[in-house]
Amino acid sequence: MMKVIFNEQKTESRSGGIFTGEVTLQQVVNKAMGANGLSVTIVNFPPGVRNLFHTHDYEQCLWILSGRGTVASDEEEHIAEEGMAFFIPPGEKHWHGALDDSHFSHISIIGGGART
Repeated sequence: MMKVIFNEQKTESRSGGIFTGEVTLQQVVNKAMGANGLSVTIVNFPPGVRNLFHTHDYEQCLWILSGRGTVASDEEEHIAEEGMAFFIPPGEKHWHGALDDSHFSHISIIGGGART
């Protein structure tokens, strides 16, 4: 059944693990809301904060909402700005985060059976 989602998701802070500093997350769609194969999360990085190299079992799309950051793999590195989107195939080692002089916000969309 369709679910209308109002801005009811709480913003949570997260640090450690794959993050080099504290970020805020707002989970828009996840398993707790009834999604079986989709995770949609807004991630906000303060200046200079990023995540470490990591992979996902499923496809990921990063849609940049604001600020400037970097999206990188082992082979390439891109400056990311508002309106850009990046497709990351399953298993590709990558990282993303804010430039030293800018906040950075993106929507992370992971399909295929994402756990979050």
